[in-house]
Amino acid sequence: MKRMKHIYILLSVLLTGLNAMAQLPPVFNDQPNRVADKESRVRVYLTPQRVLWQSDTTGKLVTSAKNLLLPGIGQAELVNSHMTVLKNNGTNQSSILLDYGKELHGGIQLVTGMMPREGGVKVRIRFGESASEAMANVDTVTGATNDHAVRDFVIEIARGGMMEYGNTGFRFVRIDLVDPNTELFLKEARAILIYRDIPYVGSFKSSDERLNKIWATGAYTVHLNMQQYLWDGIKRDRLVWIGDMHPEVMTVNSVFGYNEVVPKSLDLVKGETPLPDWMNGISSYSMWWVMIQRDWYYYHGNLDYLKQQKPYLVGLLNQMISKIKGNEENLDGWRFLDWPTYSNKPAIHAGLQAMMVMALTNGAELCKVLNDTETAKKCLDAVAKLRQSVPDAAGNKEAAALLAMAGLMPAEKANKEVIAVDGTKGFSTFYGYYMLQAKAKAGDYQGAVDNIRDYWGAMLDLGATAFWEDFDLDWMKNAARIDELVPPGKVDVHARYGNFSYTKLRHSLSHGWSSGPTSWLTEHVLGVQVMAPGCKVIKITPHLADLKFVEGTFPTPYGAVKIKHTKLANGTIKTDIQAPKEVKVIR
Repeated sequence: MKRMKHIYILLSVLLTGLNAMAQLPPVFNDQPNRVADKESRVRVYLTPQRVLWQSDTTGKLVTSAKNLLLPGIGQAELVNSHMTVLKNNGTNQSSILLDYGKELHGGIQLVTGMMPREGGVKVRIRFGESASEAMANVDTVTGATNDHAVRDFVIEIARGGMMEYGNTGFRFVRIDLVDPNTELFLKEARAILIYRDIPYVGSFKSSDERLNKIWATGAYTVHLNMQQYLWDGIKRDRLVWIGDMHPEVMTVNSVFGYNEVVPKSLDLVKGETPLPDWMNGISSYSMWWVMIQRDWYYYHGNLDYLKQQKPYLVGLLNQMISKIKGNEENLDGWRFLDWPTYSNKPAIHAGLQAMMVMALTNGAELCKVLNDTETAKKCLDAVAKLRQSVPDAAGNKEAAALLAMAGLMPAEKANKEVIAVDGTKGFSTFYGYYMLQAKAKAGDYQGAVDNIRDYWGAMLDLGATAFWEDFDLDWMKNAARIDELVPPGKVDVHARYGNFSYTKLRHSLSHGWSSGPTSWLTEHVLGVQVMAPGCKVIKITPHLADLKFVEGTFPTPYGAVKIKHTKLANGTIKTDIQAPKEVKVIR
């Protein structure tokens, strides 16, 4: 019986795919139903960079606030040295606002001194992705919310202790002493950064520091969202939205190479979406799942993983084919591309028609790899039907981009007549990536580089350290930076703007779907295109636009490829490449 119990434990570990039971203390070995979920993330403690605001500057209610900027050790002590003291009298409340210098995911660690009052002291903690969010109340006016992650709460802290609170996305933290006639002795208030400790294998450096910073910011935005699963946002939308994942996955491919968070997230959504349901309730998102599978296979070449997808993939492709009426898509479910097209039904139809062409083409390619020639032929026959109908883009940049990518509309025409009109007006942080892809297909690399500088660069100009859920260049008019308290007469961008699910302070300021320029710059400026599964063949064709040079690295399953392009005086480009021997490079 004892042997059977050990066999049961072993099987349960294998079946759950969690090889972590050995990490449990021996006392748990007789509990076969307990599942150990091995943590894939680490915790780092960060000291505040500045005290942005304090309720009292006279020294009576808030004293020695800058002590919180001293390096901490996370340990309470009996001696009250280097304390920040917050005092409340009968009428005034003391508060302090801390800036940690960069968007983070995690919480806060508070270390207290030996306060005169025994028992707990109540404090209110408010996390904010902007300074104004950390200063706001949860209400129906400003849009501040505790949705998905509680970022505004009151807790009781003990004297002479170390306590940790919160799990959200933030850069700023406001601490208020709540009860009247109390004192808070605060030794440390360090941020807890929770993240995957993984190397940035990919890199990008050019003669334009603005582009370099944009590339790095997109990479960091996705890195923050690589938590237990690949999330959409670290404050709000801490969910796996499979369509939104596509730009994120392309960034993962270009920066980190293989990471288990991607297949783990793909499988999560597949597991919770039995056919004939659509992933996340959205027909286009199931199509994005197919396209992510194709890209993931090409970048990493994991045939065993692809084989695991075959039953669901084939069923989904047949379901998509059944939603063709005549030679047009007739998809049900939530007919959605991106929020800006929400009410534009003709644009949605055009986009879905293009997505059907792309997804079924990708599906046919995968089915050939899986030796399912019957389903591959069905997909290609369906694509041939769909190509007989080319809906109008209705003047919509999202739809025009998808039509160009699918080859239903000449890319030069889509760019000239729709996408390039009025610069980045009509861009979105999500579909901006596909507009850049369509511009590349049209050969308008200079226009795309300029769009990246203008649109994504403007967020940096407002103090962003991660890219946002949405953005419009019109928001720049008289705008205050998000890393400062809003001066009189200036516009609070975070509290004023936003639509649909991202109104006002509910708006996420670290959203993975906004990282498109990172992979785009790697693919088109550094010039790396994957031509065979597992990066066994890559093509390098740089497009420097107005840059003098660009250099960087690109992750493959065999190691990084090192690339440098230099524009010579006569306009030609000198290229140096170092690649692993397993990777064939063509030019």
